[in-house]
Amino acid sequence: MILLAAQGKTDKEIGTDLAIWRGTVARWRTRFIADGVTGIEGDETRPGRKPKISARKVKSIVTLTTQQRPDNATHWSTRSMAAVAGVSAASVRRIWQAHGLKPHRVESFKVSNDKHFVEKLEDIVGLYLDPPEHALVLCCDEKSQIQVLDRTQPGLPLKRGRCQTMTHDYKRHGVTTLFAAMNTLDGGVIGQCQTKHRHQEWLSFLRKIDRNTPKGKELHLIADNYATHKHPEVKAWLARHPRFHMHFTPASASWLNMVERFFRDLSENQLRRAVFRSVPELISTIEQYVDKHNRDPKPFIWTAKASDILVKVTRARSKLNKMQSV
Repeated sequence: MILLAAQGKTDKEIGTDLAIWRGTVARWRTRFIADGVTGIEGDETRPGRKPKISARKVKSIVTLTTQQRPDNATHWSTRSMAAVAGVSAASVRRIWQAHGLKPHRVESFKVSNDKHFVEKLEDIVGLYLDPPEHALVLCCDEKSQIQVLDRTQPGLPLKRGRCQTMTHDYKRHGVTTLFAAMNTLDGGVIGQCQTKHRHQEWLSFLRKIDRNTPKGKELHLIADNYATHKHPEVKAWLARHPRFHMHFTPASASWLNMVERFFRDLSENQLRRAVFRSVPELISTIEQYVDKHNRDPKPFIWTAKASDILVKVTRARSKLNKMQSV
């Protein structure tokens, strides 16, 4: 079109030669005059199809989803919302996706009411982001009441078109408790399974940590506020072993302890779908998992600053206070 126009032809003549509407020729010539070659390298963006659902309707669906509950359920489904809003379930799904809403999901959450939350938060995050020299930082905790569960009949194996199955009921053959200390530097784990989780077992685990760490290193242990960790006999033992330094997480803030991530991986990868017929079998499986983990450990990298966490916690606490005052 541009070359023909340069030869002096009119829009109508060019349209006839190229079998297109002369208005199209005029539009492309105008774009070339305005922007040069870049103006004709591709089509201009188009506004697209007008939405069938108005912005007001979308806003009402989002408001209903976030601020109200259906009459006969704890949360909305696409079908229940579609029935109330007068749109299709597929439209509700698209609106939820566009606004990042997932009513079918729920996550556990609790704001810590610890009076010393800020000090403890800064202390522990400081150990993660700027660990002391000539020292090890160990995240310690117990995974208690790990059940020895045997299914009442064998499950069907995985195959094409069918997932693996397991019975809903089970036989319980006992429990064990895993004490674990994860090195934040390299991700290595010191583990010990015991029948109970009293202060006696905690002391036994502290002695194992003492045996399995370099003698010249200071040890900074991060643990929760479980009474076992603060028993008088434990305090006396710690006083006799001054290289041990305890750092306690705030109440209801176990997410600050990175060993919880290791426990989650253990449960998901090894325990949740397994079948055990005795306590020794369960303990052997856990020990094998820890040994394999330690052959090629990967540390969990903490990146959040204490100040950023504090902003989120303050915002959450403010929101909760408003909800409770209503």
